[in-house]
Amino acid sequence: QVQLVESGGGVVQAGESLRLYCAVSGLIFSTYVMGWYRLASGKERELVAGISRRGASAYYSDPVKGRFTISRDNAKNTAYLQMNNLKREDTAVYYCAATRSGSYNGGGAAYDYWGQGTQVTVSS
Repeated sequence: QVQLVESGGGVVQAGESLRLYCAVSGLIFSTYVMGWYRLASGKERELVAGISRRGASAYYSDPVKGRFTISRDNAKNTAYLQMNNLKREDTAVYYCAATRSGSYNGGGAAYDYWGQGTQVTVSS
């Protein structure tokens, strides 16, 4: 019954922007920390961004700092990932995830729920 559905992926040129969406249902959204992971070919799954329950704190991995912004709208049960100045190295499948007891920076408990992923491909 819990569902996390990502959308917004696509193919863009390097330097362009993309906004990912994660629509959540089946849980009390405001009680969950939200995160965005990505999985690139040949690499380990990476937590690229996390956000606390009310959006007061955020975490970013070093490769995306200054370029990506995570946000959430608890009234809409939706999390977002704004990706600016995209690079070829950002090409990956991006996954939305939720944890009830983990930290927004990846500490503590593992993420409990996962979306199906959305492909982001950056060309040139």
